[in-house]
Amino acid sequence: MQPLQLNSSGADVVRLQEKLKALGFNPGKIDGDFGTGTEAAVIAFQRSEGLLADGIVGLKTLRALGFEPTPEAVAADSVLPQITVGVVSRMFPLTPLDNIKKHLPFVLDALKKQDLTDRNMVLMALSTIRAETASFKPIDEGKSRFNTSPGGKPFDLYDNRRDLGNQGPPDGDRFKGRGFIQLTGRSNYQSIGRELGVDLIGNPALANKPDVAAAILALFLKRKERQIKEALLENDLRQARKLVNGGSHGLAEFTAAFRIGESLLPVKPVQLVVSVT
Repeated sequence: MQPLQLNSSGADVVRLQEKLKALGFNPGKIDGDFGTGTEAAVIAFQRSEGLLADGIVGLKTLRALGFEPTPEAVAADSVLPQITVGVVSRMFPLTPLDNIKKHLPFVLDALKKQDLTDRNMVLMALSTIRAETASFKPIDEGKSRFNTSPGGKPFDLYDNRRDLGNQGPPDGDRFKGRGFIQLTGRSNYQSIGRELGVDLIGNPALANKPDVAAAILALFLKRKERQIKEALLENDLRQARKLVNGGSHGLAEFTAAFRIGESLLPVKPVQLVVSVT
């Protein structure tokens, strides 16, 4: 059947309505029609559970309600099989194909491990790479007037950045931006490294290893998944970019890649077959 959302109807909607009512989120008449009352109840439930409040009963909402999607439903929700070198090369029009061929598998594997396989989060990841390193390979941050003082040592303006957890020289250079997402600052290296089981404090250069760089990207996005999805729900690419970068650096490149990706991956109905547990 079609995804459970506004204007859906049938026996599964009846089950949904009964479940919502039992949980204290009254959808109104139990009639098998997913109308505005059911949508409002779904949104209230999603907010209560800390889920994206979009009114659509997707995989995470189904599971939170106690319904287990079938493997076919899970597979249908993922766009990873559609993310080919050809698709990515159109999002990265100036990038050498060899770079995409080499590094794309690491990125897709990391996104799968973090359960970031839906269209918006995959496009978010790829567009972030386009904004941070258009070469589609993990790189060191370059020197600029924002990180290096006139005549100073490289990245000396980062040395005492308390907001980054830096503790003075040589932290600026040691924990400069690296990888697909340009991980920056002692505190980020420490927390991300600890969660991934990688010693990024002892060996910061590991952040440029393709598998580690991809894992860092996916974990960073996972931490902000809900906020990113809320921004994308409002079609606010500037806010989505800010959640990762902290500003608007690379916004034009990010937006261009995202819009191209949207055109190449049109929204398709997701066939959800629901089993009641």
